[in-house]
Amino acid sequence: MLRDAHNRTIRDLRISLTDRCNFRCFYCLPHGEPAWAKRETLLTFEEITRLAGIFVSLGIEKIRLTGGEPLIRRDVPVLVKMLSSLKPQLRDLALTTNGYDFERFAGALKAAGLDRVTFSLDSVRPERFREITGSDSLGRVLSSIEAAKRLGFLPVKVNAVIVRGRNDDEVPELARFARENDVSMRFIEYMPLDSGREWDRSLVVSGREIRERIEREFPLELKEPSRGSETAWKFRFADGSPGEVGIIAPVTEMFCGQCSRIRLTADGQIRTCLFSTKEHDLLGPLRSGIGDDEIAEVIKAAALKKEPSHYINDPGFIQPDRTMSFIGG
Repeated sequence: MLRDAHNRTIRDLRISLTDRCNFRCFYCLPHGEPAWAKRETLLTFEEITRLAGIFVSLGIEKIRLTGGEPLIRRDVPVLVKMLSSLKPQLRDLALTTNGYDFERFAGALKAAGLDRVTFSLDSVRPERFREITGSDSLGRVLSSIEAAKRLGFLPVKVNAVIVRGRNDDEVPELARFARENDVSMRFIEYMPLDSGREWDRSLVVSGREIRERIEREFPLELKEPSRGSETAWKFRFADGSPGEVGIIAPVTEMFCGQCSRIRLTADGQIRTCLFSTKEHDLLGPLRSGIGDDEIAEVIKAAALKKEPSHYINDPGFIQPDRTMSFIGG
């Protein structure tokens, strides 16, 4: 079992496949692409699978493939099939995507063993979607969501980062989207992970305010009295309509005490928190020729250094050097 120094059990691994993205969301890559990781430093599919197997042997039960935009990486269904060989010890294999190319690969991903998919969708208005993402592709994303539902990637989750003055007026509209399309719409507070370092606390719309805005039109009922190790408070619609609302509030209602996640970047660095200012090299040991047991010790040592919390609300908070596009969600 993989544990940290604060007696938290680590069960969830996020693996970034690439630091590249074909969107330019203002809260992530507002000024274009930063310097990419060198091709030779990117983990190969064989290396990812070997490391994933070691993580699973240490008790990891869920793996989520992220980016950047993971589907920019060639032959992702091949990797999914390789990782699926870790089941049933690996209980859940998921993907987070902006949806631009998901429909094209959806069938192959399902056949390869992908269990679930989460989409990013910060607006359902075409012009605003283009303003937020820098891409005129709302139609492609909506088609991808429909394809995921049709192929049985259930429940389909849809993430929306809510930022004051940019899309906060659309909160009820996004909740309506969840009802009409029977998806889990997850509203996420704006976090300081942008490459432009322009995050401003005054632009954070709190989870409480998001819930209040939804309930003016669609009363909600809490599904469970506790989040457990999950990031989202989950709600059903009180009138019995399909769909679900999740509220993720890492800034105003931090859930670090129950965090079960660890991250592996595309260039083989362990990150113990989204907001870590230090990384733990796994690429070097991996390519040095050491055995799986020794790699496992490196992983366990890194997990023990997992931070007690993210420090966003501390006066001395330092934004990490790597942005969300490098780290993965």
